[in-house]
Amino acid sequence: MRKIDVHTHFYPKGYLDRLNTVQDMEIRVDPAGRRTIYEHGARVVTLTPPMEDIELRLKEMDRVGMDVAILSVSIPNVYFASAEEAPALCRDANEGLLEVCERAPDRLRAFASVPLQHPEKAVQELEWAYGQGMLGIILGSNIRGRSLIDPAWNPFWEYCNQKRTVIFMHPMSPMDGSLYERYALAPLLGFINDTNVAVSSMIFDGFFDRYPNIRLIVPHLGASLPYLAARLDNGYKAYPECRAHISDLPSAYLKRLYYDTVSFHVPALQCAIDTVGSDHLVLGSDWPHVIGDMEGAIRSVETLDVDDATKEAIFVGNAEKVLRGI
Repeated sequence: MRKIDVHTHFYPKGYLDRLNTVQDMEIRVDPAGRRTIYEHGARVVTLTPPMEDIELRLKEMDRVGMDVAILSVSIPNVYFASAEEAPALCRDANEGLLEVCERAPDRLRAFASVPLQHPEKAVQELEWAYGQGMLGIILGSNIRGRSLIDPAWNPFWEYCNQKRTVIFMHPMSPMDGSLYERYALAPLLGFINDTNVAVSSMIFDGFFDRYPNIRLIVPHLGASLPYLAARLDNGYKAYPECRAHISDLPSAYLKRLYYDTVSFHVPALQCAIDTVGSDHLVLGSDWPHVIGDMEGAIRSVETLDVDDATKEAIFVGNAEKVLRGI
């Protein structure tokens, strides 16, 4: 079966070079000898070699049997930059991704970054990205602490709705990071919690009724949302404010969204299938982050107690359905 990985990351050299000039951002070697991105002196991302070397990536894809990778720039993306600096940083990231995709155009595609801190420039960058054949955008779960339902972003959402844009959400540093400073709880739990808050807020605020043509891919198997679907429904029934902007249960909105399979835990995958349907799962690995696993992503889907047609849909068919031009 062919396989398309929708959740995999790459950092172009031009983007990293420019990032290293921005105030409060720095790339340096950590005590274990690994190149690491630091923000305000705190570790953000460990840069593994395949994040910067496309030949290493292609060799690993060959080894595990991954046919296509949709590359994106992971955290910190471009939101740490000012509204004036972010458009140039975006273009460095997007041009860098397009350059590496040209090395193997049948195997590598990309999601664009956009400078949402400047909505007009974000529209312009997405227009440019579509013209270059990019498949959609990667978007943080918060924009420097500002929610995705902030009214300032509405002109951008209107454009995305018109264009039927695919948005691959990716968690950012939690809006309240004080509880996550020890034991690597930011990537282990904070990112998951930030995704839960972002998507739940969008549901209760009526985002998906206002912008029904936007196709959202939620990372990490929907964070905890499939597991908590009934709890969100109970909130809709119990609290008037949870019914103010929507006319259906939250679980009905969850079934409109797509979810990558980054969990690697078969019971969790089965819960997601039971909650939102196998036709809304797309393969993801979160590789080459240090807690990503391309081989494990494939194995977890292969292990599911479902028929071959369902596995093929998760591996490739659902991605082909949701993504333009793949």
